[in-house]
Amino acid sequence: MGSAYQFHSWRVFVIVCALPCVSSVVALTFMPESPRFLLEVGKHDEAWMILKQIHDTNMRARGQPEKVFTVNRIKTPKQIDELIEIESDTGTWYRRCFVRIRTELYGIWLTFMRCFNYPVKDNTIKLTAVWFTLSFGYYGLSVWFPDVIKHLQSDEYASRVKHFRNEEVSHFVFNFTLENQIHSNGEYINDRFIMMKFKSVTFEDSLFKNCVFEDITSLNTYFRNCTFVNTTFYNTDLEPYKFVDSKLINCTFFHIRTGCQISFDDDYSAYWIYFVNFLGTLAVLPGNIVSALLMDRIGRLTMLGGSMVLSGISCFFLWFGTSESMMIGMLCLYNGLTISAWNSLDVITVELYPTDRRYDMPKLCNALSTSPRQKSKFHGFTCTLNAIIGQDMICIFVLIF
Repeated sequence: MGSAYQFHSWRVFVIVCALPCVSSVVALTFMPESPRFLLEVGKHDEAWMILKQIHDTNMRARGQPEKVFTVNRIKTPKQIDELIEIESDTGTWYRRCFVRIRTELYGIWLTFMRCFNYPVKDNTIKLTAVWFTLSFGYYGLSVWFPDVIKHLQSDEYASRVKHFRNEEVSHFVFNFTLENQIHSNGEYINDRFIMMKFKSVTFEDSLFKNCVFEDITSLNTYFRNCTFVNTTFYNTDLEPYKFVDSKLINCTFFHIRTGCQISFDDDYSAYWIYFVNFLGTLAVLPGNIVSALLMDRIGRLTMLGGSMVLSGISCFFLWFGTSESMMIGMLCLYNGLTISAWNSLDVITVELYPTDRRYDMPKLCNALSTSPRQKSKFHGFTCTLNAIIGQDMICIFVLIF
């Protein structure tokens, strides 16, 4: 978006969003290595020291700093086997590639099936249902909120449009901004349009004769069924698609601008898309703090079910949202309530499985939740119905089972 000589706001937005990821790289340097990995590579002493550090930290938090860390038995994890290639089947490079791909796919399939074996099969089915429903509602509403706010803005903007009919202007210099206007059946003779911005301006059935357009920047501006006679366009962004069913007779174009010349300061709705998403993301912070303080006190399932019930109830108020401020408030409320469900669901997903499957199940749930994420973008307001009904029903399912 934009030409090579401009720096638009969306790039700044992306850079700011990337800063936490970059800073996390610095934080990783202060984190200890995984004891399991150290045991796999034979570094038993380092693994023991890290486990002792974890034990001492936990005991101090419990008020038992005198408790000594002891290890009775260490079971070394099984080393990951390398790919075994049969020489008779892998004589050529493409056969080796085929064997490697087949082996990897087979390993993925085995990992997938392990999550559906006894005794974790029931937990997998229940968690899959919760992940699917929560993902559909959360990501669907995340897409729907900016759209509905944009729709409200468009309705308000359209209600303030100004109509000008049968104008006859000659030998006049236009050097100011025109915004949200419709000009119909006008005649502009020997006029000059210099250093102007057209925003959401439409000219219909109008005549421009012996006019000059110079240094013009436009957004959502169109000339419909207009006639241009002996008109000069210099340094403008009025491209051919903006002349709808119009006639250009003996007209000249010089230095036509290419690319997007409108920044987000000019496009109000584009600015709001990022601002609304920023507020919705900022509302997650209180929910994270609350879930961190209460998860161990009230329990994982209680927090998961309670958060989903409250977020589903909050969606009922969407029917009464008639203004931008109300919808933004509902977005922040919904995100703040739902994040507690996500946090408790992440913890439950890990804790319900043995150590050798704790890494597989979160990946499986994330993969299965990708489908509702994509579908939610194409279902419009059904995302709201899902958030209201689906989350309430599934949280009852969670609390019962």
